[in-house]
Amino acid sequence: MSTLTTLLTLAAMAFLPSADATAVMGFNSASTKSDGSPKVQSDFEGEFRLAAGLKGTPGPFTSVRLYTNIQGGTTNSPLSAFPAAVATNTSMLLGLWASGTDSIQNELTALGAGIEQYGDAFANLVIGVAVGSEDLYRNSATGIANKAGIGAQPDVVANFISETRSFLANTSLAHVPVGHVDTFNVWGNASNAAVLNAVDFLGIDVYPFYENNLGNNSIGNALSLWDSAMQEVQASSAGKPVWITETGWPASGAAWGDAEPSVANAKLYWDEIGCPLFGVTNTWWYVLEDENTSDTANFSVSLDGTTTPVWNLTCPVVTTTSGNETGTSSSGSSSSSAKPSASGTKSGATVVAPQALATLLLVAFAAVYAF
Repeated sequence: MSTLTTLLTLAAMAFLPSADATAVMGFNSASTKSDGSPKVQSDFEGEFRLAAGLKGTPGPFTSVRLYTNIQGGTTNSPLSAFPAAVATNTSMLLGLWASGTDSIQNELTALGAGIEQYGDAFANLVIGVAVGSEDLYRNSATGIANKAGIGAQPDVVANFISETRSFLANTSLAHVPVGHVDTFNVWGNASNAAVLNAVDFLGIDVYPFYENNLGNNSIGNALSLWDSAMQEVQASSAGKPVWITETGWPASGAAWGDAEPSVANAKLYWDEIGCPLFGVTNTWWYVLEDENTSDTANFSVSLDGTTTPVWNLTCPVVTTTSGNETGTSSSGSSSSSAKPSASGTKSGATVVAPQALATLLLVAFAAVYAF
């Protein structure tokens, strides 16, 4: 093989997609059912098997994001999702509830009991620990105006993160990253710097559906809202990993501003926002089965426990971008969207996707080699 041929081959390889082979795909999961009763192990197992068995997905959805470590109806017993995850080989982004409290000791006690009870089989499935969920948003002027509930001050969340690190240091989870989940816009706020400095990763909840405060929030503008949000997140992330912890579009229910729930819109959002993320960025979709009865819109991917989804989950195969829209299944690009409250490329020129460029270079290699 000539030197030129070698260079062409290496160039082609350089433009192949750089997706993280360890990126997970999953759903969020509450600790209670829609009637408020606690989920038990069999409930979680059924949920995890349903997620993994959904028809048409671009890959198996074998991860779950949890909001608490505490089993419903108890003070500090470990969540029954733990043994369910072990039984189904489901990876976990663990959550510690941090709002409306001055202590996370019960959360840590429950987590410690889970580590001891389920051992390495449990610990090996944990990919991260998120301390808090939208606490900074709920504590912000916007969150207060939206009556989003009790939040937590930045220094409180940062101290909880430090406390969690100290606790994990003497356990089999000492190696896992510790982060925080919140809306995209809190990270660039200087008053929240203590939290940004404390985390290993940023968990981002993003819902263009609810962004009527930013103007047109119709499905046709969802990708633009997403892109703007993700650009803001990346600019304020200090180079730390950004994980998509909640996003989705409802297939039914009430409109919100210009945003209309429909199966067609949920499908388009999945294609434009979800597909570029899947397999590239850790992503937990909202939601497999919607159990939040306070929602006026339903985000369920599955209804009545069936593996046939509400909309077609097959991702499109288009791999180029043109104008201001992205429609790919292999490249991806997040607004203050809390519920309620993948980086798509935005360019005026046509952009050749990595796979297409790699193909062109390999064709050139073949021609040179043949010559």
